[in-house]
Amino acid sequence: MSKLIFVNLPVSDLPRSMAFYAALGAVNNEQFTDHTAACMVFSETIHVMLLTHDKFRQFTPKAIADAKKTTEVLICMSADSRDDVDATLARAEAAGGTVDVGPKQDYGFMYGRSFEDLDGHIWEVMWMDMEAAKETTGEMAPA
Repeated sequence: MSKLIFVNLPVSDLPRSMAFYAALGAVNNEQFTDHTAACMVFSETIHVMLLTHDKFRQFTPKAIADAKKTTEVLICMSADSRDDVDATLARAEAAGGTVDVGPKQDYGFMYGRSFEDLDGHIWEVMWMDMEAAKETTGEMAPA
């Protein structure tokens, strides 16, 4: 079985966040969704758990960071092409996200952009030509 990743994010408005991630192409897995949490599936291996703040607090003794003021993590997801990167950012913006919060990255063999979701969590969307990347001399490593 492949390893799975579940990114757990605290959100202030669960239904609104579910709609945002659905607009990006994630599908809700109702088996792991209730009024406190939603499992949004991007692929067989990438799942985003959207958790109300009360639910999120059940998993950590630490304070929940305000992602609009501080950054704890940058989440990076691959894309199939440069056009796919741009299309994902367009969907994020149309759904209420803030696009290009970090500098665009264009190294020829690698192209990436970023957006903030409704709660300020930063996502990078990155395309890379793996064959061309093998020819580089460590000039740039993907975030």
